Amino acid sequence: MLTHCAAALGVLALLTVVPGPDMAVVTRRALAAGPADALRTVGGITAGLLLWGVLSVAGLAAVLAASPGAYLIVKLLGAAYLVFLGAQALWQNRGGAPHPTRTGTGSPAVGNPWRTGLVSNALNPKIAVFYSGLLPTLAPPQLPAAWAMTLLVLLHAALTLTWLGGYALLLSRAGRVLERPGTRRLLGRTTGVALIGLGLVVATSAG
Repeated sequence: MLTHCAAALGVLALLTVVPGPDMAVVTRRALAAGPADALRTVGGITAGLLLWGVLSVAGLAAVLAASPGAYLIVKLLGAAYLVFLGAQALWQNRGGAPHPTRTGTGSPAVGNPWRTGLVSNALNPKIAVFYSGLLPTLAPPQLPAAWAMTLLVLLHAALTLTWLGGYALLLSRAGRVLERPGTRRLLGRTTGVALIGLGLVVATSAG
């Protein structure tokens, strides 16, 4: 069982560290409101994973993954949300705009950080496919299916919390660089373009 869990942990770790929408959302939040809000966003992202985990154990994620219509709706909503976040980042860092400065927690300019993380993950149907398709193949056969899935979901959530939390803290260590208006504006624009690109990729993806 330990060997099986170690192999599953390795696969989950690889999937966690691959850059994607979660990292882009955390980056945007860190630039707009600082590391504290970025960590709250990570908390929301982790909560989104746990939500999908509950739905997977209950079998609802498998229903979504097997329903092309429902999958398409959630996929387009998720893509639209990423594009919205990207457009918002570009607007806040547009030419002629005031120099970007870090706002307070929950500022209307960037929204509630925890909710931002939660919504970005809750509208990601790829997680439904992952949890209902790949995750059961990684489950230790020695455990009942529901317990095995719960274990893997908790492992994935812990890895995500650790990885993205560490990334948010790493951004905070670059504080002096990020405090330069020109640097922050450039990074904000880059993050905005990345979020819009990820949204378009999600919207046009076949699976």
